Amino acid sequence: MSPTQVVVIVLVVLVIAALVAVAVIAGRRRELRRRFGPEYDRVVAERASRSAAEKELRARQRKHAELTLTPLTAESRARYTAAWEEVQLRFVDTPAEAVGDADALVGRLVAERGYPTGDFDEQAAHLSVEHAQTLTRYREAHEIHLRNERGEASTEELRQAVVHYRALVADLLGTDPVGAQPPAQRSVTATPAQRSVTATETPHDATSR
Repeated sequence: MSPTQVVVIVLVVLVIAALVAVAVIAGRRRELRRRFGPEYDRVVAERASRSAAEKELRARQRKHAELTLTPLTAESRARYTAAWEEVQLRFVDTPAEAVGDADALVGRLVAERGYPTGDFDEQAAHLSVEHAQTLTRYREAHEIHLRNERGEASTEELRQAVVHYRALVADLLGTDPVGAQPPAQRSVTATPAQRSVTATETPHDATSR
């Protein structure tokens, strides 16, 4: 075999190896995009490079694999569904308190599933591995909750927070809790008869009029 042939063979091997490496990287990238959805784009935008972002997302997957997650029982699902219905009904009279209740309910739910609850960013990172599609809404809801604690959130923002919390609750439960929207805030000028009717409506009825 001539020196030229050896060089050609070496170059061909190097090209094939490079193509395989590119294909592997592209495959891993597609899998990360599929798994993390909008969270992938958020992390890429926040990190210095795409490779650094992907390294972090793979680290999240490894840490998530170390968790001991517990499926919810039928009794737990029923309990959280009932608790969510109470949150939505409470929104009618006290939207600010209802948002606090919604945040606390989500905290109990993720804790029962086995996710860490001490630090919000750590919790969100773990949730992003299997619940990335609703994580953005959870982040927005939690931010409104924090503004609500400072007295800075409007009633419409509070309503939107409850909608966002509901999305994560539904994702964690595997089924929609009662009502897709919180009921409208009850008017302070409502008559006793109107208040009686409103109080007996389901969240779905109150938002579909």
